[in-house]
Amino acid sequence: MFATSLCIIALVGFGLAWLINLLHAQHSYNQTTRSLIAKLPIIAAEFRENNLIPITQAREEDDIDTQYIMATCDSAYTTLWRSEYAINENLTQICEQYLAIKDNLAPFYLNFNQTQSYFAYLLSIDVDAQMYHLLILQDASELKKELSQFNRLTYFRLAIVLFIALIMLMSAAYWSMRPLRQLKHELQQLQGGQQRSLSDDYPEELTGITTALNQLISQADARQTRYQNAMNDLAHSLKTRLAASMAIIDDRDLDNEQQNRQILKQINDMDHLVQYQLKRAMLGQQGLHFQHTHMMPIVESLGQMLTKLYQLKSVTFTHNISPHITIPLSKGDVMELMGNLMENAFRLCACQVKVIIQYTDNNQIRVCVEDDGPGVDDTIKQKILQRGMRADTQSSGQGIGLAVCQEIVTSYGGNLRVNASNLGGAAFIIEIPLSNNA
Repeated sequence: MFATSLCIIALVGFGLAWLINLLHAQHSYNQTTRSLIAKLPIIAAEFRENNLIPITQAREEDDIDTQYIMATCDSAYTTLWRSEYAINENLTQICEQYLAIKDNLAPFYLNFNQTQSYFAYLLSIDVDAQMYHLLILQDASELKKELSQFNRLTYFRLAIVLFIALIMLMSAAYWSMRPLRQLKHELQQLQGGQQRSLSDDYPEELTGITTALNQLISQADARQTRYQNAMNDLAHSLKTRLAASMAIIDDRDLDNEQQNRQILKQINDMDHLVQYQLKRAMLGQQGLHFQHTHMMPIVESLGQMLTKLYQLKSVTFTHNISPHITIPLSKGDVMELMGNLMENAFRLCACQVKVIIQYTDNNQIRVCVEDDGPGVDDTIKQKILQRGMRADTQSSGQGIGLAVCQEIVTSYGGNLRVNASNLGGAAFIIEIPLSNNA
């Protein structure tokens, strides 16, 4: 594009320079012609003094006293007479040479002996229905010199214009390609992981492209984050079930049939968790609001499993749940939610864990999981609901469970907060709006 633009400018420039030179040459020709026309009365007087009026009577042997280089021609441009100056300059076949160039564009120049150049002006006269011509010549060396200087000056100016055009084209190319170079650099930064998105300081012509690329990048990041979170959540969910399975295997008080039955139950729970997490990875965090799940069986099952898992602590687990109470969450969400909260309570308590679930007066269901552990400091109550943040940095964990609970509760339009427990530890309270058919 740059080379094409420069070629177009050069072509137009040379064409314009040629036209200017041609117009200037024609202007000079017209000026010289006007000067010769002004001298025609003097030439006519010279012919009259020699009784050669009309000029067709003049022949080669006639000696006419004139100060001009002239020649007369018949209608076929055959030389009839030459002035003394023309003879002295050894200018032959003047009319014949003019015949060869008469159809060209003005100005007309006659060249003699490879070195001499004369400007020619033709005056045609009709005598008795016969056309005769008077050719007046003038030394063209000065005129050609002036035209040559003008031509050189014109092309010199053209060269300056082309140079300026080249600079401007290079500047335009630099500034117009700068956003593309910036885009290339930022894409390389994105590829290398040194940048998260494209900047917003692009010209309007590229805004649509950069906005679309940023949307694609955001979608890809969100998808990758969702899948990564789903895998972390799945690992976190399976960890408790695997630990419970190991505790069941090591329990000497259970016979083989009891061990097999309880391990099979853990395997079924793990399969359900796998299916649940895969669904969440595909659908995102949006909950299934049309489902309702009974709470007591799930809480009792989790309590039994965790009591077995933390049997060395001799945890006293109690709950206050009506047998018919339901919550507007899917079974997978309830298992994930209660499993994380109760597992944290069992892990951090001293010896007591309590779960209370009841309806409230403002058409909500309230879930409270509390323990008698060290509690949560007020400065980190909000931080521990974020992924990777943990209240107890001394124990094992990845800081995922509470973040998953926050995501689930938020997807159902509820809220999760951390308060002080009447037991002396922490109380995790969930409030979720009831659906119309709850």
